[in-house]
Amino acid sequence: MKKIGRSKGFALTALVVAMSCAGAAQAGITDKDILDDQITTDDVVSNGLGPRGQRYSPLDTLNTENVKELRPVWSFSFGGEKQRGQESQPMVKDGVMYVTGSYSRVFAVDVRTGEELWEYNARLPDGIMPCCDVINRGVALYGDLVIFGTLDAKLVALDKDTGKVVWKKTVADYKEGYSLTAAPLIVKGNIITGVSGGEFGVVGKVEAYDAKTGDIIWTRPTVEGHMGYIWKDGKKVENGLSGGQPGQTWPGDLWKTGGAATWLGGTYDPETDLMFFGTGNPAPWNSHLRPGDNLFSSSRLAIDPDTGKIVWHFQTTPHDGWDFDGVNELISFDYEEAGQTVKAAATADRNGFFYVLNRENGDFIRGFPFVDKITWAEGLDEKGRPIFKDGGRPGNPADAEDGGKGESVMSAPSFLGGKNWMPMAFSQDTGLFYVPSNEWAMDIWNEPISYKKGAAYLGAGFTIRPMNEDYIGVLRAIDPKSGQEVWRYENYAPLWGGVLATKGNLVFTGNPEGYLMAFDAKSGEMLYKFQTGSGIVGSPITWEMDGEQYVSVVSGWGGAVPLWGGEVAKRVKHLNQGGSVWTFKLPKDS
Repeated sequence: MKKIGRSKGFALTALVVAMSCAGAAQAGITDKDILDDQITTDDVVSNGLGPRGQRYSPLDTLNTENVKELRPVWSFSFGGEKQRGQESQPMVKDGVMYVTGSYSRVFAVDVRTGEELWEYNARLPDGIMPCCDVINRGVALYGDLVIFGTLDAKLVALDKDTGKVVWKKTVADYKEGYSLTAAPLIVKGNIITGVSGGEFGVVGKVEAYDAKTGDIIWTRPTVEGHMGYIWKDGKKVENGLSGGQPGQTWPGDLWKTGGAATWLGGTYDPETDLMFFGTGNPAPWNSHLRPGDNLFSSSRLAIDPDTGKIVWHFQTTPHDGWDFDGVNELISFDYEEAGQTVKAAATADRNGFFYVLNRENGDFIRGFPFVDKITWAEGLDEKGRPIFKDGGRPGNPADAEDGGKGESVMSAPSFLGGKNWMPMAFSQDTGLFYVPSNEWAMDIWNEPISYKKGAAYLGAGFTIRPMNEDYIGVLRAIDPKSGQEVWRYENYAPLWGGVLATKGNLVFTGNPEGYLMAFDAKSGEMLYKFQTGSGIVGSPITWEMDGEQYVSVVSGWGGAVPLWGGEVAKRVKHLNQGGSVWTFKLPKDS
């Protein structure tokens, strides 16, 4: 951990911040602060600008009339040679920004000046095995703690004022392929975390830890047949199997290394008191080895935050053979239909379909394609189950005469998905979802594979290619009631960053070419763009201070695309890496 700038200037800045907070800093972050995050505009204390993850702000000082005047006020560099993908969403509280960088680093920054207050660098072992770059998507705030996960699968709690370690807990064994990349979720004083590592045959899980002490509360595996546990009076007690009997939807013992990693984290709906977590691909990718639905892979799970029990599940891709992880965020929202309020939740899946579910019981309401081309399925049935297309699945290696790879198929979307991890936003004003998506295809084939601890467990090969000369990325405005695409913005490179919607009728996102962009939420007209110097694959935020509205975004090209992207990676090979956070506001006379 490194401290910087502890000078008279820093002391004066800290005094100003403390005075402006009028004692609020001493109280620390409470559960109420997190639940109210969407309506309290002077801070950002949850990933998603509220536990439901809508990424909507009621601020409208910045709007379609004046956004063209938006100006940078400071840029903070993460420094050094540790660049790579920067997928973090910053947090802001009491004049301090908390933001993570690649290689499991945390920075505290004075939001008035952009001066670094402290920095924490995790000491990572040499043997970490991150699938898709050395990224981190952000911290959680609770009490006086800043909490985040590391690439060697640890939860670390830091003192918010000094950056010193308060506690540290091991969540899983990194030598088996586990890591932590998501921002933790805080629910009722507990830290809720998932795990990464689905490409290594891990067993996905969701766990709860006491935020103040780091003590484990419960653990819930997300592969059918594994036992969940709850801790009572310090003792580990069995808490029921996940799903049915071991191997019920899996052949043999493959459920023991079944994947279903919960690598994107979750959202929480206070109305139903349910957490929503998505699960990743089943392992291995070669689906011919594991006939059956392979629960609970490629699914959305509703989980009781008090016990870890799975209340309901919805599987978007049963018997997934294309790496269509189901981790993408499930966002709670309400809408009116036939004079009734529908308590819904929506997700845009990697498989190319957009789903609207009843968030109380997981029932399928409707689903529709949100990308231009889907080759693996003909559509969805009345329960939302995909209707598989003949010839859409890569061939069985066992059918190959030479015992090598199976027949290759062209599949759209590619395994990187119609939408990947990058979070969409929901506007309470327009009723639209703003979805960062991509149009690409892949050639995919299966290969023989056997499990080896800590080794990649795919049993598949692939190449990815664009489907259009002029664009890959598409920012879409989608009506969840009709399935209509209201407008779209096409981007030459893939879109890999999150989206923010505001009451000022604005939609913010960034692109790999380096631009922070603002669009009219109703028409899709681009109203503003600013070059940050490196590709944006983080998620923008907004808040107000001293009556002024600010926007911040992390800049730093990387993530899965340049590592796994095949022909797509060639299209973006000229883009520069980076590592910085930019903050903007209107000039005083606007």
